[in-house]
Amino acid sequence: MHRPDEDARERKLEIELRNGPALPSKLIDKVGGQWIELNPMNERLVRKEVGQKLDAERARKHDVILGILLDEAAAERLYTALQFAETFENKGGLGGKETIRDRVSVLATKGYIKFLRDVKPYGLRTSTSRYGYLCVEGMTFGAPVENVNRETGEIHVAERRVTPSHYKCPFSGAALPVENSSVWVYPEERK
Repeated sequence: MHRPDEDARERKLEIELRNGPALPSKLIDKVGGQWIELNPMNERLVRKEVGQKLDAERARKHDVILGILLDEAAAERLYTALQFAETFENKGGLGGKETIRDRVSVLATKGYIKFLRDVKPYGLRTSTSRYGYLCVEGMTFGAPVENVNRETGEIHVAERRVTPSHYKCPFSGAALPVENSSVWVYPEERK
């Protein structure tokens, strides 16, 4: 067992036999106290450092996009994918309009972004967009509203949660209705 790259967590397991043909090497990693075999097809063979930088940049854009959507919804602004890309072009290090649209599309395919079509409860106009307005997990519309119970004097803080009505099918790209809008499901988790 050895570590081909000192900066990586995974190890390569080589099995040598005295008699018979050699067994293929395995790529393994320790997860939760147990050794598991990794798929060698997912291992980068060429330009690992460049690939890692690009992965880090995609992860950064992922976080920035989701953060902006949460902040904008709290400020009572919802966006379609195109409107979001046009509004935040060259802001927050997101890049151009097409780059942002591509990232939003990937995040929708992975289930981090879903969509809302009925926005009348939020005082917005219905969108003519194919999917509708962008929605992320934990999104609230506007500041929390305090309601005082006149009989008991208790103060209840009510948030206007934004829940999705549709999601992008990871296989066909079609807009499909969400079964339970209060439970956020990520398609990657289904195997």
